Amino acid sequence: MSLEQEPSDAEADPLDAFRQFFALERDVLVLSVAMFAFSLGFQMTSRYMAEYMAALGTSVFVVGLFGTVGNVISAVYPYPGGAISDRLGSRYALTAFGLCSTLGFGVWLAAPSVADVSVGPTSLAVVAIFVGLVLAQAWKSFGLGATFAIVKQSVSPSHLAAGFASTETFRRTAFLVGPLFAAALFYPFGSSDGEIRTAFQLILLVAILFGVLGTILQHVLYEADEDSIGTGFEGVSQLIVDLRAMPDELRPLLVGDTLVRFANGMVYVFFVIVVTRFLEVGLSFSVPVVDTVELSPQSYFGVLLGLEMLVALLTMVPVAKAAERIGLKPVVALGFGVYAVFPILLINAPRDAAILAVLFAFSGLRFAGLPAHKALIVGPAEQGAGGRVTGAYYLLRNVIVIPSAAIGGLLWDGFSNPLTGERVLAGDPTVAFGIASTIGLLGTVYFLLFGEEFEAYR
Repeated sequence: MSLEQEPSDAEADPLDAFRQFFALERDVLVLSVAMFAFSLGFQMTSRYMAEYMAALGTSVFVVGLFGTVGNVISAVYPYPGGAISDRLGSRYALTAFGLCSTLGFGVWLAAPSVADVSVGPTSLAVVAIFVGLVLAQAWKSFGLGATFAIVKQSVSPSHLAAGFASTETFRRTAFLVGPLFAAALFYPFGSSDGEIRTAFQLILLVAILFGVLGTILQHVLYEADEDSIGTGFEGVSQLIVDLRAMPDELRPLLVGDTLVRFANGMVYVFFVIVVTRFLEVGLSFSVPVVDTVELSPQSYFGVLLGLEMLVALLTMVPVAKAAERIGLKPVVALGFGVYAVFPILLINAPRDAAILAVLFAFSGLRFAGLPAHKALIVGPAEQGAGGRVTGAYYLLRNVIVIPSAAIGGLLWDGFSNPLTGERVLAGDPTVAFGIASTIGLLGTVYFLLFGEEFEAYR
């Protein structure tokens, strides 16, 4: 598909990604398989990393630092990734990124074997976890702006939300399958630290397998002869120009979005710990053949994530279509609101499996607003500049969000004066999650008051 193509007046079909896939069109097939493979690996592993680290003996604050380093990587990888793509070409860049991500899963797999080796005040296992993170996120960072630009130039302005719903639906199918795989792999194991480490290493082996398959397929089959993405990287000076040229309509959205994402970043990495170690909620139910099935909290967390993503997939397309009638702003505000209130609801939830299921199903509604959110970001951009606007928007937002997870870890774990050893903050998970929700609600209200609607949706 040429990037110079004019927007089509046809409506975006949310099932088009699946139809193209089953029609075996080479470009769609290759990139879809790679996207599914790596998304599956990320979703199986990333949502459980806090539990894995806790089983290795790390503190909550170190888990927060892990989240913050992940934020740093998300913020700084895309621009160097574009430069690498310019230098190597898309095919070899994708292969290199895929190999790095797969190697990162391997480093995580090996971490427990060096847990007894001290590195200053910590262990080599913790160092390995952070090294693995730097590698594992390589493939994920590639092509964000290009994806936005392609959708913008392929879909008429009034159907942007539905266009983004099409791409999101396919990608997030892996987000549904991944946690259910993880839940199944956790099922035979208990909740002791040793069993958690063993179960997660099995999950990592599956992630490595998918990473290897995705990397091989994209290298052998991907053809980039007509690919014009990544051919105009102009360095930091271009980034500054893009930030200054960001449409005025985006500024209230950026402020509200940044506050909401900062709030979510404070607690997101700890969701698994809340379910498995703070609330300690599993699931027990009867089935005719095997009588009683007992899911550990770790296994049940995977089921909850699957439920969350199922709701997201079921609602994303209808909500995107509804945005064409009621506008993008209300739909985006709905997503922001769910992001904001979920932390305080989760940390105060009773130890009841059914209530947690309802809460995670409710959390799935935050994804329903993502297509409209993306349309609101890229919509005001000039034709041909969607990728640059998107890159500048996400870079600025992600840079500001960087310290959020570490701050959440400090509020949860507390901290002492390093000189006197006196406890400065006792630490309280309820306080951490409550502050996060407050910040998220401020961002939601700000957007409701000052956010602007995209003209095509008025």
